[in-house]
This record gives sequence, structure tokens and C-alpha cells, in this order.
Amino acid sequence: MRATTVSTAVTVPRIAAPRAGTTPARKAGPIIQSVDRALDILEALARGGKMSLAELSLKTGINASTCHHLVGTIGRRGYITQDPETRRYSLGSKIFQLSEARASQINLIELAMPFLARLNRKTGEATHLVVIEGTELITVAKLGSLHAVKVDSATGRSDAPHATAAGKAILAWLPPIRIDEILDARGMERFTGETITSRRTLIEELRLVRRYGYSEDREEFQPGVHCIGAAIRSHKGAVIGSISLSIPTMRVSADVLARTRKEVMATAHDITKELGSNTSI
Repeated sequence: MRATTVSTAVTVPRIAAPRAGTTPARKAGPIIQSVDRALDILEALARGGKMSLAELSLKTGINASTCHHLVGTIGRRGYITQDPETRRYSLGSKIFQLSEARASQINLIELAMPFLARLNRKTGEATHLVVIEGTELITVAKLGSLHAVKVDSATGRSDAPHATAAGKAILAWLPPIRIDEILDARGMERFTGETITSRRTLIEELRLVRRYGYSEDREEFQPGVHCIGAAIRSHKGAVIGSISLSIPTMRVSADVLARTRKEVMATAHDITKELGSNTSI
């Protein structure tokens, strides 16, 4: 694989990585009713958008008088705002500050690795976590195959966003002007006889990636290697990277591909969910 090893892959503030397939649990213990109700109000506004006091009361099951007092208290802290004309309530700017603070604390590698490891265990194949920085594709983490016959790959930078499943999974969701910027900078080098070197053909391939939710590299970067990828999104819904899985063609069959596509997409979905996005790829 044409890659240059990098000593540090991503800038990463610290965060405890979640266990694969888990979500934060509510600890058993006494519930403070006023806090619980305040959170019900915030969650109702997050789901339903702008609401009147009567609508909030109905949605949360909190009587109007109590709801009014809670909204007033939450509003004074900036977590709820009220339109002076319509008198309807919506989430305040403090909520977005919390969201940004949460995002800044996320270490993508630490967060994604349990899910990448789960995919590696389920399939036995090499798995990768990839991001794009500027116009460069960077493999920031990988787990090797558990089989005797393995795909050789490395972490580092690559000039092959057009020829890899990981690269195509990211490109597919970028604006056309951004795709052109990357392809103009990196080119469309031919790595094998299967490499897509026509921009028009690649754009059609990316359309299919968006349609089906996964990307494939059919010996386009390395002979004898079939890869499947899927994009991951940030809490804002923007594609920030992808995961991919590499299989030697000797182990490829229709059944294996069908199962692996589902596993890769499920893993990307779980990472995206942990990042705080409600967007499905």
C-alpha cells in the first residue's frame, strides 16, 4: 500500500471510549422530579421545535403552571428562548454551547476503536478508520486480519481517495466543488487494471454509494483485495471520515459480501450515533 506512516493521526482531546454497542446508562437512585421534568421539556423542544406553553405542557405531561415556572427558570439560564411575537419557545444558545463543548472533547480514534474492534472480531478481516484532512486521505487507525492470509496495509497518508472504499465513502457525501478540489490536488492515479481513472465514471460510482449507503473497491487499489466502506458523521451531520474493511478476493463470495456490507454499515451507524448525529447514511 502506498502510504507514509504518520506518528500522530488526529488531534485528540481526551474522552473515555464507550463499549461497543452500548449507550450511557441511567444509574439507579433517587430521581429529582424538578430536574427530570426540566430535561423532559428540553427533550420535547429538541424533538418538536418551537412550541407554545400549552403544547409543551401537553407533550411533557407537566401541568401548565409547573411547566411555566420550569420554562422560566431554564430560560433565565439561556437554555430556552421565547419568540416575543409568537410567544413560542425553542432551545436557547446555551444548548448549542454545550453541544460544541461535547464535540471538542471527542477523541475520534478512542471513540471508534471499540466499534472497529467489534467489526474485526465479527468478520476476522482487517478494519480501518480513515479521515480526510485538506485533500489528503489518512488512515488513522487499523486492526489486522485474524486470518492466516492477510491484507497488507498501513496507517498513514494516501493519494487514492478515488481508488479506495474508504475514500469513496467520504467523497460521495461531499459537495461537488470539494470533490473537484480533492481530485485536482491528488489526481486519479491508476494503481491496478481496475482503478477508476475517469472522473465521470467516479461521479456515477459515488451516486451509487449515496444510494446504497456503502462503497466498494474491487481490486482498484491493490490486486487481490476487495474493500467495503461506509461514512461516519459528526454531531452536526457532516461526514468527517469513514471505516473500511479489506478482504482477500480468495475469501470473497456473494454471501460474504452481503453480510460484510451490513456489518460495515451498522458499525459506521453506531460510531455516527456515538458522535451525537441522528443522521443515517
